Amino acid sequence: MLVTATSPAAVLWDMDGTLIDSEPYWMRAEHDLVEEYGGVWTHEDALQLVGQGLEHSALILRSRGVALSVEEIVQTMTDRVTAQIRAEVPWRPGSREFLLALREARVRTALVTMSISRMAHLVADAIGFDAFDVVVAGDQVEEPKPHPEPYLRAAELLGVDPRACLAFEDSEPGVASAVAAGVATVAVPLHIPLPPSTAYTLWPEGLQGRVPSDLAPILEAHASGVAR
Repeated sequence: MLVTATSPAAVLWDMDGTLIDSEPYWMRAEHDLVEEYGGVWTHEDALQLVGQGLEHSALILRSRGVALSVEEIVQTMTDRVTAQIRAEVPWRPGSREFLLALREARVRTALVTMSISRMAHLVADAIGFDAFDVVVAGDQVEEPKPHPEPYLRAAELLGVDPRACLAFEDSEPGVASAVAAGVATVAVPLHIPLPPSTAYTLWPEGLQGRVPSDLAPILEAHASGVAR
């Protein structure tokens, strides 16, 4: 399928930092876990893990003295962040509204996250409507972001050309993953600024007030190879 100037074949959504502002939850869990093992974890340390795969993050936490296996760290962190999400889902402004508008326009969607499946489905189920055709989580791919595999896998499951899709991402690893997969990419940074680039479209103001027709010029530029 070729990219059209009006509608993407699918819109592929990152979760942490894009759909929900869960990074403070992860940062709290990291800090508490490192502290429990006698280490020190700063806000600057936490910022280095934004957008990274959980196994990579677990290795960093192990290097700071957390005496657990990588899998134990991943599961412990997921448990702690999940508990916070169950108490309150921190939606980013405009994210659910824009996602709903896409679904009402019959645009196919996927959730593409490096969180593991049980957390991804928890958030998807909390949205309140049938939000995603496909969920690709961190425990379903061999290579995490910034590798293109997560986005290529989502396009494969949807049966669409990744070059006909559009992705929303907030972090450098996530943007790199989507761009490497050939997906038209919109960066909506939150905790870490992203610079203007010819590789993606920057929406620094986020998703609030956006409508599906805002995607048309991005798709047109992507199809023609012209940056916006």
